Amino acid sequence: MNSVDFERIRKRQLYMANMRPLLNKKALFSDGTCEYISPQEPDVGDTVSIRFRTAKNNVDNVYVVIQNEQYIMDYHETIDSFDYYKVEMEIGAELIRYYFEIVVGEIRCFYHQRGVTSDIQEAYSFKIFPGFKTPYWAKGAVMYQIMVDRFYNGDRSNDVENREYYYIGDGTVKVEDWYKYPDVMGVREFYGGDLQGVMDKLDYLQDLGIEAIYFNPIFVSPSNHKYDIQDYDYIDPHYGVILKDGGAPLAEGDNENAHASMYITRVTSKENLEASNQIFIRLVEAAHERGMKVILDGVFNHCGSFNKWLDRERIYEKQEDYEKGAYVEESSPYRNFFKFNSDIWPYNTDYDGWWGHDTLPKLNYENSGTLFQYILDIAKKWVSPPYNADGWRLDVAADLGFSNEFNHMFWKEFRKAVKEANPEAIILAEHYGEPEAWLNGDEWDTVMNYDAFMEPITWFLTGMQKHSDEYRKDLLGNENSFIEAMTHHMASFHTSSLQVAMNELSNHDHSRFLTRTNHKVGRTATLGAQAAEQDVDKAVFREAVVMQMTWPGAPTIYYGDEAGLCGFTDPDNRRTYPWGREDHNLIQFHKELIKIHKEKKVISHGSLKLLYKESDFISYGRFNKKEKLIVLVNNSKEMKVVKIPVWEAEVPMEGELRQIFVTDEEGYSTEEKKYPVVMGEVEICVLGTSAIILYYGE
Repeated sequence: MNSVDFERIRKRQLYMANMRPLLNKKALFSDGTCEYISPQEPDVGDTVSIRFRTAKNNVDNVYVVIQNEQYIMDYHETIDSFDYYKVEMEIGAELIRYYFEIVVGEIRCFYHQRGVTSDIQEAYSFKIFPGFKTPYWAKGAVMYQIMVDRFYNGDRSNDVENREYYYIGDGTVKVEDWYKYPDVMGVREFYGGDLQGVMDKLDYLQDLGIEAIYFNPIFVSPSNHKYDIQDYDYIDPHYGVILKDGGAPLAEGDNENAHASMYITRVTSKENLEASNQIFIRLVEAAHERGMKVILDGVFNHCGSFNKWLDRERIYEKQEDYEKGAYVEESSPYRNFFKFNSDIWPYNTDYDGWWGHDTLPKLNYENSGTLFQYILDIAKKWVSPPYNADGWRLDVAADLGFSNEFNHMFWKEFRKAVKEANPEAIILAEHYGEPEAWLNGDEWDTVMNYDAFMEPITWFLTGMQKHSDEYRKDLLGNENSFIEAMTHHMASFHTSSLQVAMNELSNHDHSRFLTRTNHKVGRTATLGAQAAEQDVDKAVFREAVVMQMTWPGAPTIYYGDEAGLCGFTDPDNRRTYPWGREDHNLIQFHKELIKIHKEKKVISHGSLKLLYKESDFISYGRFNKKEKLIVLVNNSKEMKVVKIPVWEAEVPMEGELRQIFVTDEEGYSTEEKKYPVVMGEVEICVLGTSAIILYYGE
């Protein structure tokens, strides 16, 4: 007998002597939900209770390691097959990091945000941020993203006219055919959607089950996407109301916007601007009456070359109610709002543009306290009466400023301003990459969830990159890659941030998810727009929506996705909503899933645990004391028979689960079906390209 065999026998004898089985690692669990930390969002000075779960009669000791100090946890209670341990502590003002250490005989392991581990990885520690609170309404809220020009035309009198002005190489285009594919260079194409059109469709959104509308920018801007803000103080009259009209479009061959008299009248008239702000007030009131929130898009890193502070297009130069722009005069009060690289006035074109784009001048906060305060006032203005918006989505938020230090300082002040004006306003940022530095409770509430939602789900279900620029067969159905990405990136979030994270499958910057299911690599310029809707797989799309509606976070539908809209990346992803050509089956499918998402509170507030995985297949549980929800996703074309250890999601060892939703290659069904739970497992036949939701609860 060698030394290895002797040691194994000795340990086995020790376990038998203690009459205790081997450590059940799958039973070990804790997270940041209110079941395991109470209160979940503590204030400074609160006494916090931290809990940990083990299998019944299975461990010797559980320790919690807080800021590198080890504390033994007390046995608290036994519920069904689990023991729960607890420790209480009073917290101060500093960030707290903690993980768990579990001891059974001579076995010692650790538990952090990625689960059980044999070594300490402090980067994945759980976190408590005293005083950090996210809006309760946003936790799991079903959101709907609208690019206004492409949603619905409710007022034809405010449409942008042909050659109303000149922008990036040509005059504006008034598109007469609502269903026309966007041009490859479609920044100056306008389809006529407006806020009245959104108001006309609020009943549709309410019937769908939407709880919050996120608008792409709606302030005065020359492009259809409006990420080139011209005036932060007013809604664009082309989206709002044009009471005062006049002048004329540019003549053929005339590209000087100083001559664009119709445009100048429309966007500088205070009568039009105030009326447009009034329709926004009415829209928010109408949304609130239906129980829906409204989130605005804040573009504060840069503005646009048309902006009244710069006025490169000389829109405001001769208007009595406006100061001279910094492009026009060196003595402009806005001179320091921008970073000029030479003293060439009048009409100085030598300024910093974001990524070198002269149509997107970067704002120079470091050199202008006036600009700094102006934007903070804008941030407060729109979330305060009479406008009462419910939060901000922040465009390219990590790029703001000229240094990382200033960026963080700015967002700290921004948060103070917004939360003082409206404590229930959400602050969510567009961000690619690691967001943790901004999610410490004093800057952003959360982010658009690319790394811990859109990308892993896209790779797993379609094998496609989110722009449709690459196909990776090795990532299609790769359950290990999916789980690795999800657990790694979710660990960057405080649980409160994760619960309000914007979980999108598609948006205005990436290809439509339904298009990704066709595995066509390319864009409109290379493949043509029609290719985006060829060979798509709605069954795969339905799998994705099931995951979207059952994963932690705020599921966010990009307008038209629910109606079967396709499209390659920008600008093709900005097609108009297909009114009159909708896929009504897909709309009803979304309505049913949204209903489940809203009714089952465990989805928005409960714990998450992976239960089973194999190639092309995953199953996970969402659970709390009252409810257990089990999701199975089979992305293979082949039927699979699997046994899912649902006991890990605290489903009783014996009983039954109800199937409340299923989707497969043929469609979907809400017909209930019962499955027995035997010794903590459920055996189930899962059809190809399908997803199933099982439920246990009241």
